[in-house]
Amino acid sequence: MDALEAIRKRRSVRQYTGDPIPRQDLETIVDAGRLAATGSNRRPWDFIVVTDRALIDELKKAAEWMDKAGAIIAVVLDPSSRWWVEDGSAAIENMLIAATALGYGSCWLEGYTLPCEQEFKLLLGVPKEKRLLTLVPIGVPVEWPQIEKKKLSKVIHWEKYATVNS
Repeated sequence: MDALEAIRKRRSVRQYTGDPIPRQDLETIVDAGRLAATGSNRRPWDFIVVTDRALIDELKKAAEWMDKAGAIIAVVLDPSSRWWVEDGSAAIENMLIAATALGYGSCWLEGYTLPCEQEFKLLLGVPKEKRLLTLVPIGVPVEWPQIEKKKLSKVIHWEKYATVNS
C-alpha cells in the first residue's frame, strides 16, 4: 500500500482479534516513528513495545478495549525539548500510517493515557524526567471502521479563510 492510500484508509481501530504481530512488523512501525520530522533535529523520543499479555492487561486500565491488541507502543518523550509534543505527535502519526500500510489497526490513546501517566511510567520503567505522551495499541482489526471524513471542499480555503468554499 502506498503512503497516500494508507493515509486515506487510516482510522482509529478499537477492536482487535488478539493475534500476535511479528516483531519485524513492530520494528517497521516504530522505525516510521523514529523517522518523523523533529524540531531542530532533537529526536526527543523513545518507544517501548509491549507484547506481554500481563503487561497489556495492566495498561488496559487506560482503555478496556486494548485487551486484544497484539502490541501497545508507549511513546516516551523528553520534555526538555522545546517541541516535544509536536515531535511526539509527528512520530505517532507516522506509526499510525505505517501500521495501516502493513494491514494493522491502531489508535491514538493520549487522552486516556494522561490520567495514568505516573502509574504507567512506573510500570514501564520510564525515567522520572521523561513524559509518557501516549499509548498506541496495534492489532489485527476485527473490522475497519467506515467513518466518513469531511470533504476536501469543506475544509480547503484559497488565499484567505472563507465561510463558503467554491
